[in-house]
Amino acid sequence: MRRFLTSLITILAVTNLEAQQVPKLVVCITVDQLRGDYIEYFYNTFGDGGFKRLLNQGIVYKNVRFEFSNIDQATAFATLFTGANPCFHGIASNKIFDFDREQEFPVLHDPNFLGNFTRDNYSPKKLFASTIGDELKIASKGKSDVFAIAPDAESSLLSAGSAANAAFWIDDINGKWATTTYYKNIPWYVERYNNGLESLPVRLDKLVWTPSIPVNKYDAFPYATNEVSFRHTFNAATRDCYPDLKTSPFVNIEVNRLALQFLEYAGFGTRPNPDMLSITYYAGNFKRLMEKEYSREIQDLYHQLDKDIEKLLDALDKKVGLNNTLIVFTGSGYFKSIEDYPGSVLVNGGDFYPKRCIALLNMYLMQLYGQKKWVTGYYDGQIYLNRKTIENEKITLEEIQKKAAEFVSEFSGVQSVITDCALRNGEWNEGTAKFRNGTHYLGRGDIIIELQPGWKINNEIQGEKIKVVRNNAVATPLIFMGDGLKPKHIYREVKATEIAPTVTHILRIRPPNATQELPLWELKINN
Repeated sequence: MRRFLTSLITILAVTNLEAQQVPKLVVCITVDQLRGDYIEYFYNTFGDGGFKRLLNQGIVYKNVRFEFSNIDQATAFATLFTGANPCFHGIASNKIFDFDREQEFPVLHDPNFLGNFTRDNYSPKKLFASTIGDELKIASKGKSDVFAIAPDAESSLLSAGSAANAAFWIDDINGKWATTTYYKNIPWYVERYNNGLESLPVRLDKLVWTPSIPVNKYDAFPYATNEVSFRHTFNAATRDCYPDLKTSPFVNIEVNRLALQFLEYAGFGTRPNPDMLSITYYAGNFKRLMEKEYSREIQDLYHQLDKDIEKLLDALDKKVGLNNTLIVFTGSGYFKSIEDYPGSVLVNGGDFYPKRCIALLNMYLMQLYGQKKWVTGYYDGQIYLNRKTIENEKITLEEIQKKAAEFVSEFSGVQSVITDCALRNGEWNEGTAKFRNGTHYLGRGDIIIELQPGWKINNEIQGEKIKVVRNNAVATPLIFMGDGLKPKHIYREVKATEIAPTVTHILRIRPPNATQELPLWELKINN
């Protein structure tokens, strides 16, 4: 009996150790603009090895919730990979505006670093918090390899982090896989791919986007029944060729092609320390059809993305083994489209004119404080006051911000207004917490405005599309698969900031330095 118990304890101990092995490879698959409702609508067109495999074999959470509004690519990816909100990681929007130069820049623009295979200047130095990959690099003393592949620089750099080996994206001008000299080395197989016959520019004229299944199978939207078929080509001589292509199924195929190069040559899963590969796919509207939300193209994109996911999972299983790989699959929590109302359709709302708003505000502040230029400008829902003039005139910043906010709150269409000082001093409440979470005190405006749904932001710029305010949430699933995890569906919402500490928990390393969340408890039990 004693011998039996001893043997049983030994078996249980060994089994427990095997179940808690650290994965050899972490693959974070983030789908930009992924919609959970579209997965449901298009489900019948999918095969068994892509979306369905993830849903059937993974730990599936119903939805990921971001704790701030105005989510975009940069804020979403920074939040997912740091486990913190913009108020901590510092990335509050895709772009920033330099009022002195009167010019808009990408948020990660950095003139101190040149580009490789691109003329653009980027670095991750504006990201103030560590990422999953950064912590893996620290824990392994640099021995783990961390790479990121994405269509765009923002998603690539932010999913890689500051300490990564490299991050790659498709250049908007030449179509090659680009990176920044911030990262020191480009793997030889990426250079070979860019300079060889397999590169995207060489194959461009052969890429024609037509339906990949019979047109009558695209039946998810009854609003698209009048459309028979579609055909889209891409010509490098035309303007926005590659930005257009990066919103078609070909971008996901191209991401997979480079990912397979890494799986073949990077030696993932062969080292004592885990490696990490971040992959970004695209699932938004085709750029040429932003005003046409219910299209056959979006259904075809999801159908082809399903195949791309299947191909990646099969390659991972063959090269590393899914039992040795942790798959983390989710989306970016937002969806871009342009509202287009037929002339016969009437909706509530009106036009908000930022230029007129700041002109009237400046006149009002002149009446209170004298004939000075008190307002610097408006950008992305925020009003910036002239801090230098305020300081020179010895006016309390909190006072003038409060006066300005009271004035702006009277404008038609304004739902709520909050000041920078109120956010800094903790005077915000549950209703305005999203403004605090979604902004950073460095670069934040003095006055933050929220408009009512249905109101249009009219910047009075010829040719610019008028943005219509829409506050819909986008359902985004979260799936953990592989690494010995048992399938489970969990019908509750999780925070975007809970993902990074969960991944680092599975890796048995510290969470990113700005996260304040604990790992998801279901993964703690499984691990």
